[in-house]
Amino acid sequence: MLTIDPKRSLLLVVDFQSRLMPAIHDSETAVRNANRLIEAAKLLGIPRLFTEQNAKGLGPTVADIPVEQDRLVHKQFFDACREDGFLDRVPADAHVVVAGCESHVCVQQTVLGLLQASRKTYIVRDALGSRHPEDKETAIRRMERHGTEIVTTEIVVFEWLQTSDNPHFRQTISIIK
Repeated sequence: MLTIDPKRSLLLVVDFQSRLMPAIHDSETAVRNANRLIEAAKLLGIPRLFTEQNAKGLGPTVADIPVEQDRLVHKQFFDACREDGFLDRVPADAHVVVAGCESHVCVQQTVLGLLQASRKTYIVRDALGSRHPEDKETAIRRMERHGTEIVTTEIVVFEWLQTSDNPHFRQTISIIK
């Protein structure tokens, strides 16, 4: 299957943290689109997983993003896959949809770790952030070269819906408009 399978999907929201976000280029767009993905995932029954990098130093996830504490992984490694138990929370056949910051550090290293662990990954270009646009674009190109798919928020939502007959179609469409 070339499209994202909603039955196998997992939304991974990486490090949208309070002390980091003021430095992120166009952070408002990344946060807004991450929230759209979270809302659509909840509505469609897609599991969610959140990470926080060195929360003592970078603070908690920004208040604008509704973190589910039982789905939060605290980490010190930039690559979440190196944290004990992280990969146990990502099914082997998962289609992992990734949003987060910083694109060229924690997102990239985590995606490369997921790919190395044979997980299918999709990075959501308009829900990623870095301090400098060139770091974001370079990371996107690198992750793509190693096998991740590049998507946008709307691509993800429509592939999760699959059909306009989906009973959650109207509610989901209102989230992305």
